[in-house]
Amino acid sequence: MKLVTPFSLKKVAFSMAILSTLAAANTLVTVNGKAITQQEVDSELMQATQGRFNQVPADKQQQLRSQVLEQLVAKELIFEDAKKTGVMESQDFKDEYAKVIERVKKELAIQVWQKRELDKVNVSNKEVKKYYDDNKEEFDEKESVHARHILVKTENEAKDIVKQLKGLSGKNLENKFIDLAKSKSTGPSGPKGGDLGYFAQGQMVPEFNKEVFSMKVGTISNPVKTQFGHHVIYLQDKKASKTRAFTEVKPFIEQRLKMEKFKSVMQTKMMALKNKATIK
Repeated sequence: MKLVTPFSLKKVAFSMAILSTLAAANTLVTVNGKAITQQEVDSELMQATQGRFNQVPADKQQQLRSQVLEQLVAKELIFEDAKKTGVMESQDFKDEYAKVIERVKKELAIQVWQKRELDKVNVSNKEVKKYYDDNKEEFDEKESVHARHILVKTENEAKDIVKQLKGLSGKNLENKFIDLAKSKSTGPSGPKGGDLGYFAQGQMVPEFNKEVFSMKVGTISNPVKTQFGHHVIYLQDKKASKTRAFTEVKPFIEQRLKMEKFKSVMQTKMMALKNKATIK
């Protein structure tokens, strides 16, 4: 039997203290002893924005957080008062509560039933491979590039930027380009060093697209005029067109085929259930 030493007791106490501190740090506010946590606020925010809270402008995020926290506090206050004033003992509450329970019970039973039916559907490796071989064009990836750009209003400004970058190469060129993008670019990517990420053929305006896909990695372009202004482009990386490997896309194909089979199974199942049922 393992003995509990004073040292191990100290470690347990220390661990409990850490957990207590983390729990407290996670609590934003308490209402009559009931903690409202960061997770609750985050969950409400994600629901309110349909999972797109991170896409909300930064200056609006804090405003939304404050509003949601106020709403959660208000709910707790109202719930406490409802309990004190006998709402939960009223017949109105009991009737509505019974309806909610019945609705949830039905929805949950349906979800579990559907999952069981879906789990019965099998897709063989042979079926998956055949789909891949017959539909390879679905898994073709176009040639893509990772580029940065500096957008300015006039051609002379663009030429001056090219002049400042002339003679540089490698990391020196890339770092200087990023610095100039941050200080001179009028485009929205300026603060990110002009970073446009990866994009495929045809995603940019024709003039920009033609230039960037003709460049060599690690080089800059001459000024390129588009409807937005004058661009200087830095090509950071290039990926050749390719067909994604079978092992890479196999899980997606399996899921697709499984769902297609499931739809067919459900149609047959529903027809059988309707034939057995009395529907007037």
